[in-house]
Amino acid sequence: MSYWPWQGGGMSNHDDVEGTGTPQDPWQLTTPPGTSRFEAYRDPEADPPALVVQVGKTQLRYHLSCIEDLHAMLTAHGDWMPLGNADEQKEAAPGTVEAWGRSSDNPVGGWYGFKKGLRGRFGTYLPPVLEALGLAEVEHGPRNNRMRAI
Repeated sequence: MSYWPWQGGGMSNHDDVEGTGTPQDPWQLTTPPGTSRFEAYRDPEADPPALVVQVGKTQLRYHLSCIEDLHAMLTAHGDWMPLGNADEQKEAAPGTVEAWGRSSDNPVGGWYGFKKGLRGRFGTYLPPVLEALGLAEVEHGPRNNRMRAI
């Protein structure tokens, strides 16, 4: 198994990120435009293992492998990719992180999100997680943000 910073002690590669990414000490993150705060943590004991995102009272769960898989895809892509965040009910723009997070061509063969109705917003919540782990650069403009692997 390859080593990823989030598999070890849960330490972030960025000093300004609060939390270690555990249920007891979740990462305190902000969406790419900086308009909303949320918490995220990995739950490897869940069945299946999950990345849990808590936005107010709403909890979204994604396959935990999404972190490693998204980083691998961005590395292979080799350049900036638009985030294209969208709710599950809306069509994702082709060629975006959001579209890849629901594509039958990704490693899980479809949606990374578990719960129908809450499977979208992959392009909103995953980029800050990868950024906190030092795996990606993310733009933070008011809209049309992009990310790339580092």
